[in-house]
Amino acid sequence: MPQPEISAGSRFAKYAGGSPENGQTADKVAHILREAIFDGALQPSSWLRESELARELGVSRTPVREALKRLAAEGLVDITARQGAVVSRMGVEDILEVYVVRENLEGLAARLAARHRSQAHLDQLEDVLSLMARNAEGPPKDLADLNIVFHKIIRQAAANGHLNRFLSQVEYAVRRFGRTTFEVPGRAEEALEEHRHIVEAVAAGDAEAAERLAIQHMRRARELRIKMLIE
Repeated sequence: MPQPEISAGSRFAKYAGGSPENGQTADKVAHILREAIFDGALQPSSWLRESELARELGVSRTPVREALKRLAAEGLVDITARQGAVVSRMGVEDILEVYVVRENLEGLAARLAARHRSQAHLDQLEDVLSLMARNAEGPPKDLADLNIVFHKIIRQAAANGHLNRFLSQVEYAVRRFGRTTFEVPGRAEEALEEHRHIVEAVAAGDAEAAERLAIQHMRRARELRIKMLIE
């Protein structure tokens, strides 16, 4: 499938490289717009006009329209019948609601991972833990990216397609927060230890412990997020 033809000077040029190679044009457009929203290139309340986006991305309006529908389903875009599409806003209540959902879903993912994990999943988790340990003093964003990888492996090990899809949408919401809790002093080391305990429980096949530890991990992240919002 053809890649969107984006000029080097476009505000979307940096997001084209990671688009799915085998996807439809709408998949690629959705990826580019999604990453632009996460990165802040498309700010909350920004209007997303089909004709303008199509021109910038070098595609027709049809894949842009389809991409916007997908982003709306993910909660990243609001579409109105008369006014068109706009990047959705996230308030404090939205953030707290996301964490309530995430606590329970991540707990379930860890429980199922303890039952269905393979050695390959355990090896991948150990690799991510090693990378996080080596980068504990590095940029918070790098740690946040590794954290996303860690939780993605857990939900893949859970072997439940519906749960994987739900948690993917939660991940999109979390990435919109902008700042990361790894900016809090000491959080990198703390999160690494929490991750290690989760992996130990998953490796041991202890579903109850894995679920409990994952929920505690998410609750701690929520506490820090609230602290960041207050400060």
